[in-house]
Amino acid sequence: MLEKVRYIAVEGPIGAGKTSLAQRLAAYLPAVKPIFERPQDNPFLARFYQNPERWALPTQLSFLFQRFEQFAALNSEDSDECQHIVADFMLERDPLFARINLAPDELALYEKIYEAMKPPSLPAPDLVIYLQAPVTALAERVYKRGIDAERRVTESYLEKVAKHYADFFFQYEASPLFVVDAAVLNPVDNEDDFKLLVERLKEMRGHREFFGYAG
Repeated sequence: MLEKVRYIAVEGPIGAGKTSLAQRLAAYLPAVKPIFERPQDNPFLARFYQNPERWALPTQLSFLFQRFEQFAALNSEDSDECQHIVADFMLERDPLFARINLAPDELALYEKIYEAMKPPSLPAPDLVIYLQAPVTALAERVYKRGIDAERRVTESYLEKVAKHYADFFFQYEASPLFVVDAAVLNPVDNEDDFKLLVERLKEMRGHREFFGYAG
């Protein structure tokens, strides 16, 4: 499947390794247009982790505008210029976090803005790679990467995020889904695991497959 898809999205909760894997895939595949989330460009993110109730809505809207701008720029380019698009997020990621972070009245406002801004012909990924890992592993990875804005991320928050992701992808049918057990496999830092991941993606035939040492 890997050679045939044009648009690949790598997703997963905070600390799962989605950006690092997307970068590896972008370096591996020919003629790639990368679309990476830019948390460093969100001026509210650090304040959100310090005071979520106060800063959740501006943080969420800042990410929303950023993502719409990235997809708008992508749609304005000649689709023949690159064979592959690799992103470290799906647009659905934004309302998923909005449901976690926003109070009911803020969520209602956010949803109105989202529906008003959403492009009418937003393409679905040809393949979604979903990275799963237990909360303890996510917390350890967040701590190790040492990003200042994430120092206040708690395990209870990561647990909530991981549950919302699991619920979302349990029902997800819009694109072929490749679920990776990122607790036992490390395709970012382990060359053998990355090669095995690539081979499994090339051989993928079903609409939903699981990749783990026992899978």
